[in-house]
Amino acid sequence: MAEILSQEEIEALLASLSSDGTETTTPTASRSSGNQAKPSSLSEPLRRDQRGPIAYEIYDFRRPDKFAKDQLRTLQMLHETFARLYASSLSAYLRVPVHVDLVSVEQVPYEEYIRSLSSSIINVFSMAPLAGQAILEVELNVILCMIDRLLGGPGSVVKSSSVLTDIEKALTDSIINRALKDFRTAWEGIAQFNPKRETMETQAQFVQIVPPNDVVVSILFEVKVGELRGAMSICIPYLLLKPITGKLSAQRWFSSSLRKNVGRHAPVLAQRLAKTYLTCVVRLGSTQMTVQQLLELKEGDIVTLSRKQNEEVEVLIGDRVKFRAQPGVRGKKLAIHITRVEPATEQEALLTHRSPSSRRASKMKNAV
Repeated sequence: MAEILSQEEIEALLASLSSDGTETTTPTASRSSGNQAKPSSLSEPLRRDQRGPIAYEIYDFRRPDKFAKDQLRTLQMLHETFARLYASSLSAYLRVPVHVDLVSVEQVPYEEYIRSLSSSIINVFSMAPLAGQAILEVELNVILCMIDRLLGGPGSVVKSSSVLTDIEKALTDSIINRALKDFRTAWEGIAQFNPKRETMETQAQFVQIVPPNDVVVSILFEVKVGELRGAMSICIPYLLLKPITGKLSAQRWFSSSLRKNVGRHAPVLAQRLAKTYLTCVVRLGSTQMTVQQLLELKEGDIVTLSRKQNEEVEVLIGDRVKFRAQPGVRGKKLAIHITRVEPATEQEALLTHRSPSSRRASKMKNAV
């Protein structure tokens, strides 16, 4: 026999609907005194609500993330190095303090990056052997300020049009080529490539290196030349960096840079040290005399030294005795003949004998 709802149950059901299902229980009438009332099915949605909020993350399918956070941190460290190198290079080139600071590193669609450009010098360059092209963009007022500095001006040029003259193009090429050289140096720990400028444009709509929806890495810098501040940015497509994304790890970058730097400059340093000139001083002997005797010395006088005729003389390099030698004559010039290398123990004894302060330091060390 079908169960018929009572008037109280109907009112409770309507009340629960009007309160958006916030009722916790539904009153039911027992059909017999020995049986308890069964819970209503209206309590089931309540149990699902009591599970708590579900954790979720917003994902935009129009802007998919291609780079992991660790890879973005590596890109940030790489371009912080590039900013320091380029600032030093421009300061020496323009003979004025230049500051280049990294502002942000983010992945955006290429269309969004292009829309953000206005009144800029856009340089498209390749990164062989990597396939593809990238963009180095500098605001026009920053380029004109640098050009004015190079030509001897104060760096306050204002130009209504974005068309550059032949002289301005040549100077812009030198500024951009310096940036690409420092860019290659900053990336040496990750990948070896040779950046080469392909084209230069002043209108962003004419630059199309990847489809509009492709993901690119946008690296934004702030450039300060004297009192002028401007923006500079680098755009690198994901497809260009895809072959080396496995190397964009901070731990791998640090380990590879350490392995690469160990012994890297040793041959060059050895070659340059071999050609370095050092001043050698031969100490023939010593004597004591008063200031009056020193002032009365004249050409032809003989000064008696404490060293004997056949005794070895000391050869000093800097303030240390390195060799023992015999004095003599070679042709018409005075010369010495190296007889032996001075041991380290004798060098320390001579150094402590040189000054009272050094003798005192040696005594304190021995006392300790």
